[in-house]
Amino acid sequence: MEALHGVAPLRAAGTLRRVVGLTLEAVGCEAPLGGRCEVQDASGTQIETEVVGFSGDRLFLMPTGEMRGLLPNARVTPVEGGSEARVGENLLGRVVDGAGRPLDGYGPLHVRDEVRLEGSTINPMLRTPITEPLDVGVRSINALLTVGRGQRLGLFAGSGVGKSILLGMMTRFTEADVIIVGLIGERGREVKEFVEQILGKEGMRRAVVVATPADHPPLMRLRGAWYATAIAEYFRDRGLKVLLLMDSLTRFAQAQREIALAIGEPPATKGYPPSVFARMPALVERAGNGIQGGGSITAFYTVLTEGDDYRHDPIADSARAILDGHIVLSRDLAESGHFPAIDIEASISRVMPAVVEAGRLDLARRFRQLYSAYSQQRDLITVGAYQRGSDPRVDEAIAYWPQLSAFLQQDVDAPVDYQQSAAALEQVLQRPDEPGSVA
Repeated sequence: MEALHGVAPLRAAGTLRRVVGLTLEAVGCEAPLGGRCEVQDASGTQIETEVVGFSGDRLFLMPTGEMRGLLPNARVTPVEGGSEARVGENLLGRVVDGAGRPLDGYGPLHVRDEVRLEGSTINPMLRTPITEPLDVGVRSINALLTVGRGQRLGLFAGSGVGKSILLGMMTRFTEADVIIVGLIGERGREVKEFVEQILGKEGMRRAVVVATPADHPPLMRLRGAWYATAIAEYFRDRGLKVLLLMDSLTRFAQAQREIALAIGEPPATKGYPPSVFARMPALVERAGNGIQGGGSITAFYTVLTEGDDYRHDPIADSARAILDGHIVLSRDLAESGHFPAIDIEASISRVMPAVVEAGRLDLARRFRQLYSAYSQQRDLITVGAYQRGSDPRVDEAIAYWPQLSAFLQQDVDAPVDYQQSAAALEQVLQRPDEPGSVA
């Protein structure tokens, strides 16, 4: 009778048969892929799990929290829901985990709107084109790697080269109505540091932080990335300009690898199963501009490069293909005290030609040519083996080099807006014997 009135009947409970690593195997119950089940532990507490696969009459479940206290033949009960996320304006200023539970001690969230956790696909023909430059407050990026509003950009870096500091600069200085920060799989201490030292009280008023540190189960780390993106979509659909920062896309991929390997998916590329490379574009493609007249999500995804080699890392390689550009940080520059340690030669913004005028593109191209000419002969120049007059391009680059190097460096607390960056680029490419300094 309940089914006739639109209420789904309760599903039959099953039994926990086996626990292998982080995977639970249940029999005697049915639940859809992505559905939720509750497993009763020895104390009677219900442990929440999600269906991540099935084989025959066996369900493969992954817990969202601790598994301690589970017993053989524990009761497994399918429950309704599981793919929805609660969102609302009351999330602003709050820090939550991947399940939407508050972590900041400020009480309940009081949000009522629900959206699909994994979002819905936007018809690419209905998306607003990227035509407007976005000021990120970093001179070298504004002038040479101009970001467009609605662009998805990767920040490629190894450990300890200033990735978090640069990300913090862009967080504080970028023009946006709402900032969504997803701290996925990173160190737990970085959460409080990011909230208090980088965002601060003023920044938190327009920000939402979703934190699922490295000690969280892989399923919760995945949910954190999906949830942060769902919140960004919620505000974008209300016509707002959203900045989404995801740190990091690599940890998201590693969480999916843990889940896939646990349920028996074979590894394909350097230990990563095929589902990893299907999940990444499914997440990234949700960012960007909305439909005509709507808002935008400009997204920055950090990508950790193994051994500082972004060319042969499978996650970095896949990210380059699905993002609209990438900024590469150099360890050599970082160790020499050059900040931000952006490798201009290896970095690119694919939407820059669409958002800046032709004259600016010519200036940026000339800057790159001078920088590259010097870099190629740096070793010879440093040891004094280069003979002036051997190559006119290198001679010119040597004359310009002090100005080029000064232009690329910037203090952490000194934002340079878009117009100032453009003016500084014109100034630095004057004749090297003309007066002028980089602002």
